[in-house]
Amino acid sequence: MEIAVELRQLTYFVAVCEELSFSRAAVRCFISQSAISHQIARLEHDLGVQLFERSTRSVVPTDASTRLLPLAKQMLGLESAIRASIRTTGPRIRLAANMSFATRSLSAIAGARDAHPGAEIEFVIKPFRQRVAAVADGDCDLALIRGSVQQAGLMVEQLWVEDLTLATAPAHPLAGRTDVTLAELSAYPLLLPPESEQFLLHTVIRTAFADLPTGPTFGPPIPPDHTATMELINHPDAWTVLYANSSTEGIAALPLVDHRLRIPVSAVIRADTRRTPILDSLLEGLHCA
Repeated sequence: MEIAVELRQLTYFVAVCEELSFSRAAVRCFISQSAISHQIARLEHDLGVQLFERSTRSVVPTDASTRLLPLAKQMLGLESAIRASIRTTGPRIRLAANMSFATRSLSAIAGARDAHPGAEIEFVIKPFRQRVAAVADGDCDLALIRGSVQQAGLMVEQLWVEDLTLATAPAHPLAGRTDVTLAELSAYPLLLPPESEQFLLHTVIRTAFADLPTGPTFGPPIPPDHTATMELINHPDAWTVLYANSSTEGIAALPLVDHRLRIPVSAVIRADTRRTPILDSLLEGLHCA
C-alpha cells in the first residue's frame, strides 16, 4: 500500500506533540485550529492509525505518535538540510524573527545592503522554536529572540535591552497616571498567557516583585486564541505586560517609575558560522538601530 505523507502534515504533527494542544499548535504554525485538526485527521487516515487521544480538556499522543515523532523530526531536519545545501553561494543572509522585530530588522537590513550593494538579505518570519531550529539546521544564518537559549552548537550575542510596556484598559483606576509603581499594581489582577507559553515574561515579573512585600495578583490566564488587548477590555480592573512594539491601540500604557521590567534581545548564531562582512554589518545595524 502506498502512503503519501506531506511535510507540512509532519510539521503540524510535531507541533501538536510538543504543545499537547491543537489551538497552541495552530498559533505556533500560523494557521487556524480547524485547519491543523483537518490535516492531522488526514494524516491519521493516510497512515491508518490514531495519533492522538482527544478530549475537551487534553490531547494525549498515542503509542503510534511516540514511534512516529522521532522519524517526523528527522524528516523535517532533512528538509532543512536540503534547503540549506542548495542555497546560492553568493552573498546571502537569512534572518529569522517575528513581526515584533520587523521595524528594527528592516532598518538594519537596509544599512547592510547600502554597505554591501550585492548582498541578498531575507527577513523570514518564524515562531520561537522554529527560529532556533532553523539556525541550528543551517537554514537561517541568525535568529532574533528575547531572552537567551542554551543549545550545543549555538552561540548567543546580546543586541539590546527592551523596556516592557505595562498596559490597562482606559477605564482602569491607574490609567492616565504620570507614573505607577509595582507595589500599586500588586493590588490589581495581572493577565498573562500561561507560564508554559510565556516563561520569560513570568520570570521577569517574579524577579521584579522579588524584593516587594507582596507579589503580583494573577488573574485568569490569557487563552492562546485571545489577545491581551481584548482581555483588558473584558477585565477593566486588570493590567498586563507587553513586549516593546506591541500594539497598544485601544488601551492605556502605564509609565513604570523604576523601569525594572526589562528584557534582553539577542541574536542566535551557529558556533561554527564564518563571520562575513555582510553578517557583521547586519549585526552592527541591529546593535545600533
